[in-house]
Amino acid sequence: MIPELGHFALIVALLVAIVQSILPMVGAARRDHALMGVAVTAARAQFGLVALAFGCLMWSFATSDFSVANVAANSNTHLPLRYRLAATWGSHEGSLLLWSLMLAGWGLAVSVFSRNLPQVLRARVLAVLGMVAIGFLLFLLTTSDPFTRLFPAPPEGRDLNPLLQDPGMVAHPPMLYMGYVGFSVAFAFAIAALIGGRLDAAWARWSRPWTTVAWSFLTIGIALGSIWAYYTLGWGGWWFWDPVENASFMPWLAGTALIHSLAVTEKRGAFRSWTVLLAIVAFSLSLIGTFLVRSGVLTSVHAFATDPARGLFILAFLAVVIGSSLVLYALRAGAVGAGGAFAPLSRESLLLGNNVLLVVALASVLLGTLYPLFVDALAVGKISVGPPYFDTVFYPLMAPLLFLVGVGPVAAWRRAPLPELWTRLRWAAGVAVVAAVLGPVAMGRWKPLVALGLLLAAWIAAATFAALAHRLRHAPQRTLAAKLGANAPAWYGMLLAHLGVAVFVAGVTLVKGYEIERDVRLDVGQSVVVAGDTYTFRGVTAVPGPNYDALVATIDVTRANREVTTLHPQKRTFRASGQAMTEASIERGIGGDHYVSLGEPITGSGASGAWAVRIYVKPFVDWIWGGCLLMALGGFTAVADRRYRLARARRAEPAAALAAST
Repeated sequence: MIPELGHFALIVALLVAIVQSILPMVGAARRDHALMGVAVTAARAQFGLVALAFGCLMWSFATSDFSVANVAANSNTHLPLRYRLAATWGSHEGSLLLWSLMLAGWGLAVSVFSRNLPQVLRARVLAVLGMVAIGFLLFLLTTSDPFTRLFPAPPEGRDLNPLLQDPGMVAHPPMLYMGYVGFSVAFAFAIAALIGGRLDAAWARWSRPWTTVAWSFLTIGIALGSIWAYYTLGWGGWWFWDPVENASFMPWLAGTALIHSLAVTEKRGAFRSWTVLLAIVAFSLSLIGTFLVRSGVLTSVHAFATDPARGLFILAFLAVVIGSSLVLYALRAGAVGAGGAFAPLSRESLLLGNNVLLVVALASVLLGTLYPLFVDALAVGKISVGPPYFDTVFYPLMAPLLFLVGVGPVAAWRRAPLPELWTRLRWAAGVAVVAAVLGPVAMGRWKPLVALGLLLAAWIAAATFAALAHRLRHAPQRTLAAKLGANAPAWYGMLLAHLGVAVFVAGVTLVKGYEIERDVRLDVGQSVVVAGDTYTFRGVTAVPGPNYDALVATIDVTRANREVTTLHPQKRTFRASGQAMTEASIERGIGGDHYVSLGEPITGSGASGAWAVRIYVKPFVDWIWGGCLLMALGGFTAVADRRYRLARARRAEPAAALAAST
């Protein structure tokens, strides 16, 4: 009965989504308050129904109901409970249901926290979200039903992909989907504004916090995926330019450009048409990512489906959403207006440069991701586009972008005289040069690219502190506490996010410049020296796990005869599927990681004799994810700004009364 209840809840949710997409839109056109009010009720009902369906599927996994095909294919009774619950979104069907739950959750949030919006705008936003929900619920019910029954039910299930039996995969998909799906709200605001013809500072202020929260969740989701790949796949890498990784990175780039463009629209009323287009592009790229992951056109550890029917449905949905949005944009964007004028050197021009570079970088990633698919589809051969292409094209675009990140916060709106900028940033430039010269020397070997990376990282960090010092120095308040309290949380969020970029760039620079990889053959008792540390292989022990059998190695790490750590890499064989997986052992530190991965036995039995061992030294690699965390924290801090507390705002507020934006 539980699966049938879940299936029925999805059917009713689809009907509610249809009502949500039609009646409020009609009500907005007629200014009928009763019909517009349906949007709020329908959005909340839809969330309750999809949550019920998701709960039914989770219950089926928790109780090992193998009469449900999805459960039988992705779980078994030996799987620990936490992974049985996480298996709810470990399959194509379950992850799509999670996507629909997130979409309904965003609709619920809009209905609750946007009570200050004009009723017409709120009705249209929720109606657009309802239209998007129709597509995904239809996809679930027609091609990807998570509640399909098996008769007779098998006595035991198969297994969840061993790569997904990891704590990181419990949190990674929900965070990633919160970001992916969150851009649907920015998209809905953009479409609603185009329909209503209102694209002003107030519209940007309403849309900006939703975009920032979605971007922050997507940042966390991408970081968690990178961490998972780093310690689970056993390759010691944190980013592989995998097409499915790119599928999440492209919306992030578009979302980053959108956040900065919204800042200009909110403060100066400029970039209006461009901002709307970016909102459409960000969500469209989320849909393209869905197509790549679920259509079967890609082979990846991240991809789900290989059913062409599913790919065709998503492609058609993609064409309808993107096509209709761009047609509406073409019809209405011309009437928006250009906004306020600004000098060639101003904060507006710097943010415009920021947007141009982000979009060009986005285009380079999109080309490298899709071009091999087009070549394959045309049957003219197969090509592979990997890190050499992306490193050659993407990184050179980042250098000028990172320079602008340092200048932007200290530049004035409308006009920023060059002598004034130099006065504010000259000591930051000095700090950056010193870091570029001394940093590589301190690491033991001077490298030009490392010097450039450290120059940019130090430039951003020093310029950020310069912006803070300038703001405090010219504040009228007398005490430091009063000066700090006078600034908006959105401004501190910007500084924190930019510091996160600096930390991230420093981590990437140092790990790519000084990482060490050694593949060695070690007998029991044999040692090898890597980067001044001695790694001694003590042997392998058989250890049973809850649903796998493991061979666990013991490797002592010493430096100058002093113990540093003991690492225990594993080779796991999962009983249900027979699949083997490597579990790396990592000793983390702020200055770098000791990373050891166990290969295959070379001589003797599995528990004795020589083994292939891969040893990595990863200097400052954790700074990469620390920088991502600071970026996301900056986004959440910015949303705490008083002018974004939508539930407490006055119902109608003229644009002239808007608080000073970042």
